[in-house]
Amino acid sequence: MTSSTMTTSTTTRLRRIGQSLVGPGQPVYITGEIGINHNGDLAAALALIDAAVAAGADAVKFQKRTPEVCTPRDQWDIERDTPWGRMTYIDYRHKVEFGEQEYATIDRHCRDKGIAWFASPWDVPSVKFLDQFDVPAHKVASASLTDDELLRAMRASGKTVILSTGMSTPTQIRHAVEVLGSENIILCHATSTYPAKNSELNLQVIRTLAAEYPNVPIGYSGHEVGLQTSVAAAVLGATFLERHITLDRTLWGSDQAASVEPGGLQRLVRDVRVIEEALGDGVKRVYEGEYAAMKKLRRVAGTTDARVA
Repeated sequence: MTSSTMTTSTTTRLRRIGQSLVGPGQPVYITGEIGINHNGDLAAALALIDAAVAAGADAVKFQKRTPEVCTPRDQWDIERDTPWGRMTYIDYRHKVEFGEQEYATIDRHCRDKGIAWFASPWDVPSVKFLDQFDVPAHKVASASLTDDELLRAMRASGKTVILSTGMSTPTQIRHAVEVLGSENIILCHATSTYPAKNSELNLQVIRTLAAEYPNVPIGYSGHEVGLQTSVAAAVLGATFLERHITLDRTLWGSDQAASVEPGGLQRLVRDVRVIEEALGDGVKRVYEGEYAAMKKLRRVAGTTDARVA
């Protein structure tokens, strides 16, 4: 492959999220998935944003639903125990959902802190809701991968679309990519169990997706416990990395146990940045610091050792 072909190939795999480029040759784009771990508490959401900023993450992500659209009608009146007492499921969905006022505060806070934010819209009205804040991207939750109407709405927004592939077959993934178009998407490997077992992470799928979709940046959305596997995803070529974040893993909520706390997010960002630097460019060379060791330790000079003679 010629250098010009390589440059063109790399360029076609780059996507933009706000001011950042995502893809081969770029720093891994690290997103703290707040989701609904705020449990409807705006102060908690702002604290999670601050934690992501302190860790050096590139973005935070929320989830946005229109409860009456996303909640099956036969579940509306089912009662459940919550931290706020016993209530119907539809009332619970409203309890943990932020509206325009809360997202306006989130938008201002993120702009003030210099961090991007976006969300996973679970229905078409939520896509329109988020677009009023000029978010830099939309994220397709794994559960929404087969919702063609929603995918078409995201594509029509003109935003970069990040597609998670948990609970989906290769055929379903190909169809979703066809609906979205491959020109402006990022494809994320994911396993949709919370928390996910290491034996089910199958991180090699990152390479499988990269081979099947050569012009699409590949990422990883992790729901496991621990950080090593997310770092490994970066080593395997994930250019977008997402982990759920929480203030406390013991808090109430289905995603809390599969989330990382602020200290864990700091370590994750730190380790990914170290790995990026250490991976290098793959070109073998003699580094400046090696010449002293070469002069001291090499008994028989090679053809490229003249510098130390």
